[in-house]
Amino acid sequence: MTMTMTTPSIAELPGLIERVASWQHDGSPLQVHPGDLGWFERFGAEALAAALRVWARDGEAVAVGFLDESELIRMAIAPVAGDDDGLANQIADDFVGALGELLPEGSGIVEARFGTALQRVLSDRGWTTDDPWTELRCDLATAVSSSALQVKVVKGEAIEDRIMLAAAAFPGSSLSVDRWRQMASGHAYRNAECLVGYDDDGVAVAAATVWSAGHGRPGIIEPLGVHADHRGRGHGVAMTLAAAEAMRRMGCSSATVSTPSSNAAAVAAYKAAGFVASAEVTDFCRP
Repeated sequence: MTMTMTTPSIAELPGLIERVASWQHDGSPLQVHPGDLGWFERFGAEALAAALRVWARDGEAVAVGFLDESELIRMAIAPVAGDDDGLANQIADDFVGALGELLPEGSGIVEARFGTALQRVLSDRGWTTDDPWTELRCDLATAVSSSALQVKVVKGEAIEDRIMLAAAAFPGSSLSVDRWRQMASGHAYRNAECLVGYDDDGVAVAAATVWSAGHGRPGIIEPLGVHADHRGRGHGVAMTLAAAEAMRRMGCSSATVSTPSSNAAAVAAYKAAGFVASAEVTDFCRP
């Protein structure tokens, strides 16, 4: 058995995104989703490819590591490889070896929420737990309650509202018109929508981007935000309902989201929209 770690080419991204999509299943812990890769592609396909590492067993991809905008490596592992000790040890070796150029010595956090072997290996090697996150899901087998907002799918005419809301909800937002267009041209966005919610006065107050992994698989919200000047009015709940309904229309089996447990307002809003929280999860900090 041969195990390799490579950086994908731009040409390999569509196939890799489809591969990660095939690993998404209800009932499993949340791991890297095609939507996570699609959202990052606002920085361009070249940047996305450079941020990925692929572990292949006998030429078949079985794990993907994704370095997000910080020092966090987020993992996706094929369901058939979750208990593979050989793969887990190779990944752990690469975290402190081949990935040294990405994770300077003394830094690094790994999001390994699926894969008991990798979790066990990291723990045995002294990796410690980080701050807790709350994962939430909404079953889309039945209809979702109607949103109190007027919701538009972002096309040409609503891009400016989407960009404005990103900045108003997330100070220092990196989203721009050019970056939105780069994201929208990516492979993952073929199964995605950007939504903008307007109040009764026609004011843009909230936005979300929703991503499908294909019919009958879980979709994710990445991200969702409410304009800072319009919070406390139920818009977060309304936008969450609109996002869930969009994913149901797209054929997703469930709507999923993950948020820091310390963000009590976000957790409460998702629960108010019908999402059910699972047990808290933690990432691994490099020793």
